[in-house]
Amino acid sequence: MSDSRTIQYTYDLLSRQSVTPEDCGCQEFISDTLAPSGFVSEQMNFEDVKNVWIRKGTQSPVFVFAGHTDVVPVGDASKWDSDPFVPTLRDGMIYARGAADMKGSIACFMDAAEQFVKDFPDHKGSIAMLITSDEEADAINGTVKVVEVLEKRNEKMDYCLVGEPSSSDVVGDTIKNGRRGSMIGRYTFHGVQGHVAYPQLADNPVHKILPFLQEMVDTVWDEGNEFFPATSFQISNINSGTGATNVIPGECHMMSSFRFCTESSPESLQKRVQDMLDKYGINAEVNWEISGLPFLTGRGKFVDAAMSAVKEVMGFESELSTAGGTSDGRFIAPTGTQVMELGPVNATIHKVNECVKKDDLEKLTEIYYQILKNMLVD
Repeated sequence: MSDSRTIQYTYDLLSRQSVTPEDCGCQEFISDTLAPSGFVSEQMNFEDVKNVWIRKGTQSPVFVFAGHTDVVPVGDASKWDSDPFVPTLRDGMIYARGAADMKGSIACFMDAAEQFVKDFPDHKGSIAMLITSDEEADAINGTVKVVEVLEKRNEKMDYCLVGEPSSSDVVGDTIKNGRRGSMIGRYTFHGVQGHVAYPQLADNPVHKILPFLQEMVDTVWDEGNEFFPATSFQISNINSGTGATNVIPGECHMMSSFRFCTESSPESLQKRVQDMLDKYGINAEVNWEISGLPFLTGRGKFVDAAMSAVKEVMGFESELSTAGGTSDGRFIAPTGTQVMELGPVNATIHKVNECVKKDDLEKLTEIYYQILKNMLVD
């Protein structure tokens, strides 16, 4: 028995060594495959990043599948049980870098879209795909730039399904209908360098920030709400000193991360941090980087269409969640697009021996097909 189109497409994509921000012909393969079904591709490249906007139809509503062809590095390839760029089937699992994150989802997009337009040539609206090779790296020249172009020419996306691996144990068990915001803080704490034997002549910034750090860690920033978990704060890096054992450092550098819900704003969090710095008399410079604002797609036609599709294919109810990290959905939601994430099980993403269950991809294609049917067929 030959493999389905979904699996054939998956194998082709996984065989390409598209370590971020490389694409290695993935987008060309996607475009060429979908062209006979009436999809028109537009390449939108920015610097070293390849992006493609693929669309069939000119009417609204515009239903978009969004994903990325770039993958994270494999690390030490000798620790893999098989070549990470030679998709290998073992015990029902397909092993390769990008199997779950997220070339498998893209293969499902392709197969579902092809079959849908064949079965429903007179469907309403348009079907599109926004595919980037800059999701796993800086995310500067990828989806965000394509969205800017589309916005400038008033080409609106109504619904967007991101194929990120949202599932926990079984494909379809979790749908991400929103995400928390993400804000990075880069701190420079200033002191006075000196000799450790003469601390009265120096000012150690590491010592001075200790009560400030403790309060930051202990603070309840908010309680969350019915849609989002509470805002969280984590210190990701601290470094100081010259490397010598007898020198009091003159500066200390720190990076921290807020993952925040709609109960807090970047401005409110920044003010609270500054108030704490002032409270402890700490001389500091803080540079803030906001990589995404929180977004939520509430219950309605789109969410119901996805939940109904999972119920029909898998036989159970999905759980709606806003937990986890960020995705390119954060660049699309601010345009007014309703955004959801639905993809494979995420247990092995970014790990050695990343894998996805072959049957799960077959099921995911069915789920995507049913969502299209629920959204674009009267």
